[in-house]
Amino acid sequence: MIYVNKLRKWLSVSLLISAISIVLVMFYTIDPQTLELIHDIRPEFLLAAVFLHLSSYVVWGLRTKTMCNSLGFRVGLSRSIEIVTSSTFLASVTPSSIGGEPLRVHLLNQDNVPVGKATAVVLGERLLDGILIMMSAPLALHLFRRIISSSGLDIVIMAGELFLVLVFVMVIYAVWHPRHTKKALYFILHRVAGSMGKGNDPRLDRVLEKIDLIIEDFHDSMAFFVTKGRKGLLFGSVYTILFWLVEFAMVPVILMGLNQPPSVIISFAAQVLLMILLVIPVTPGSSGVAELGATSLFSVFVPAYMVGIVVIAWRVFTLYMNLIVGGFVSFKILKDADYIRNLMK
Repeated sequence: MIYVNKLRKWLSVSLLISAISIVLVMFYTIDPQTLELIHDIRPEFLLAAVFLHLSSYVVWGLRTKTMCNSLGFRVGLSRSIEIVTSSTFLASVTPSSIGGEPLRVHLLNQDNVPVGKATAVVLGERLLDGILIMMSAPLALHLFRRIISSSGLDIVIMAGELFLVLVFVMVIYAVWHPRHTKKALYFILHRVAGSMGKGNDPRLDRVLEKIDLIIEDFHDSMAFFVTKGRKGLLFGSVYTILFWLVEFAMVPVILMGLNQPPSVIISFAAQVLLMILLVIPVTPGSSGVAELGATSLFSVFVPAYMVGIVVIAWRVFTLYMNLIVGGFVSFKILKDADYIRNLMK
């Protein structure tokens, strides 16, 4: 019951913030032209946007499969798609989508991939995403500076970029200096256990031994990716680029469904900057930040009366569709309620 209440609370907070943000966006953007726009929507393009988002699950699954295979573990494509899809539910109700990573590690471990190697795959995917976004951000910001001049936007984007760089540096440091990582984790665990009156609990030693194995496994796997496993890293990079191209293509397709020129380059640049905003851990599923950030960035290339509809359609695919599809796969197909319960305690 505690698990159900906590999950319901996270989900409710995410949906409530999202709903309030959408109402605010519509309140400030709706006018008679908006109603005419809704009447003339071309549903075939909205269906195409649905197809694109579903296709992104397949591309993501291919990336996971390829990176696991490069480490010597055979994970089928259908299973990989199930794993990545199931993680989208928790990712949609946790800040910076961080809840999806532990679930993917757990599910890969169920397929006999050791925890350390599964962690290397999952964090490797995150790093590939971060590297691509960081490399794209300067060009995206340059394109926006040619259209608008906003010191506030520059500051927020730079803060997000610095956060990404910090996370990247921390992971790289953990990979190349596992001994220091172990010391830091030992210190934290001993302090936490001591504060809970369990500093002499014999189970603590077993936990530390397990952490030892996981860190060594993680270190060896990441080192393997950049040496003998470069092929897996190369294909992982290709699938990462394809994944984001598919995801970013949804906004131009939505615009075509609203009989609006798609502005492909600018819409891609806007979404790159938006992804940087969304990595800042503020709200569950980045609700509120996503809607208001998208409104600000999309308004550069979308007419004011249309921007609310575009933001709603984009959010339906990136949040609500993930909640529905990811929730269905997690609870009906994979039946991982026990693990999710433990994760959320």
